[in-house]
Amino acid sequence: MQFLNKLFYLPVLLFAVIFFACKGKSKTSKAAKPNPPVMVDVLLAKPQPVNNSIEANGTVVANEYVELRPEVSGRLIYLKVAEGSHVTQGTVIAKINDADLRAQLNKTKVQLELAETTVSRYKQLLDAGGLNQSDYDLAVNQVNGYKADIQYTSSLIDKTVIRAPFNGIVGLRQVSPGAYVSPTTVIATLQQVNQLKIDFTLPEAYGNLVKNGMEVEVALDMNNASMEKATIIATEPGANTDTRNIKVRAVLQQAAVNPGAFAKVYISEAGNRTAILVPTNAIIPDDKNNQLVLVKNGKAAFVNVQTGNRQANNVEIVSGLNEGDSIVVTGVLFARPNANLKIRTVKKADDLLSADTTQKQ
Repeated sequence: MQFLNKLFYLPVLLFAVIFFACKGKSKTSKAAKPNPPVMVDVLLAKPQPVNNSIEANGTVVANEYVELRPEVSGRLIYLKVAEGSHVTQGTVIAKINDADLRAQLNKTKVQLELAETTVSRYKQLLDAGGLNQSDYDLAVNQVNGYKADIQYTSSLIDKTVIRAPFNGIVGLRQVSPGAYVSPTTVIATLQQVNQLKIDFTLPEAYGNLVKNGMEVEVALDMNNASMEKATIIATEPGANTDTRNIKVRAVLQQAAVNPGAFAKVYISEAGNRTAILVPTNAIIPDDKNNQLVLVKNGKAAFVNVQTGNRQANNVEIVSGLNEGDSIVVTGVLFARPNANLKIRTVKKADDLLSADTTQKQ
C-alpha cells in the first residue's frame, strides 16, 4: 500500500520540479535580455570663433523730463499749455489764485511801517535817556519779524506761478482752468527731445566692458536693418540687488524716435576669441547646474557645465567640456545615465553656427 502511494506522488513531484525549473529559466532569460540602444545624433566639441557682441534691451529717454506740478494747493486762474508746442525756459504755464496771500502781504507791510516808526521814536527816547534798552530791542525785534513774514509770504506767492524749468516740448494738458489742484496734480509734462538718451541694463559680469566715451550700436526699429550710433556717458556705480544688473546710459548721436521707445543695444568686446558652442536644446537645466549628455564608451554620461554668452540657437560652454567630446544633440530626453547609445549621425558645428548667425541677422 505504501509503495502505491509513493508511485502516486512521484509524477506530481516530477511535474513540480519541471515547472519551477522552466519558470526560473524564463525569468533568467528575460532578465538577461539587454535593452536596445537609444539612437542619438552627436556633435563633436570644437572651439569656434565667437562674435564678441553682447545684446541688451534699452529704453529711449528724453534728455530732460519733468511733470509740471504746483507747489501749493489752490484754484487755477491762469492756464496756458500749448500742447505739443515748444516753450522756452521761464515761460508761465499756470497760475494759482493768490488773493489771500497778497492780502496777507499788504497787511504785513502796513504793520512793518508802523513798527519802523515806533523804532525811530524809541531811538530818540533811548538817546535822551527816557527809555530802557530792553524796550528798544523789543521794538527792533518786531520790525525784523515783520520783514521775515514778508519774505515768507512772497515766497508762497512765487510758488503759485508754475514756469517751464527748461526749453522743451509741452505734452497733453491734464487739467482745465478753474480746477482745484494740489502738489499731487500733474498739469502737463515737459520734455527736451533735441537730444535723446538710451538707458539699458547689463549683467554685472560685463560691467568692466563698458566705459565712458565708448560707442555702441543701437537698433531702434527691429523691422529695419539700419543701426544707429550712441555714446556711453555714465554707468550706475552699484548693481541692482534684485537682478544683479548694472544700469548704463548712452546718448544717441542721430535718431528720430520718440522717448519711451524700445531699443536693442549691441556692445562689441575688444579682440576675438574662440569657444565651444552647443545647441540650446542639448542643455538639461537643473536646480543648481546645467548638464550635457556625452557619449563615452557607447554609454550616456551626464556632466555639469558652466554656460556663458547665449545666441539665438547656441550657448557658449565656459567649463565642463573638453575638445573632442561627443555631445548628444538629439535624443537627449531618451538618454539615461549609463544607458547604451548608438550614434546615428555626427553634426557639424559650422552648420549650427551659420544657422545661428542667419537668425540673428
